Amino acid sequence: MTRRLLSRPLTWIAVVVLGLGAAGGLYWFQPWRLFTDTVVTDTLSTVPQPSGSPAASASAASVAAPVVIAQGDFITHEHDTSGTVRMVRNPDGSHQLEIAGLDTSDGPDLRVWLSDQRVRTGTAGWRVFDDGEYAELGRLKGNHGDQVYRLAAGIDPEAFRSVTIWCKRFSVSFGAAELAAVRTG
Repeated sequence: MTRRLLSRPLTWIAVVVLGLGAAGGLYWFQPWRLFTDTVVTDTLSTVPQPSGSPAASASAASVAAPVVIAQGDFITHEHDTSGTVRMVRNPDGSHQLEIAGLDTSDGPDLRVWLSDQRVRTGTAGWRVFDDGEYAELGRLKGNHGDQVYRLAAGIDPEAFRSVTIWCKRFSVSFGAAELAAVRTG
């Protein structure tokens, strides 16, 4: 019986179609990523802390140093995500986004996006970040640790109000952080 079944062309066509479907599913979903971790240890900016004395503030202002202009904490969306983000203006006028203490799941095609959308909690916030303006800063370097993403010269950091770890393949946010302006001086 088995021999007759295997000798039919329709059986082999079904086997090939099922095999291709399984291979495609593995490529698309990449389930092994549930069990992989990549730790990144980029060097974050050393930002001087303001002190109470006017003389110390004047002295710190005379030395060119990076300045945090916005910051926020990640909230969970599709996958448990924690860590902090901060937008830093460098002494040369360029900007970079710094992610500190990131802890999230690995996934296929993860990106770091700036977005003009507000961060929403729960499932209502999973898919909003591609609804308006966004800027992709690059592929997520790793799902754990500290990372730095330089903004291209044409990206205005003040045009964006949030950061998301975005799964481009499935159009869903793993986690996001609202960028709140930091008052200086």
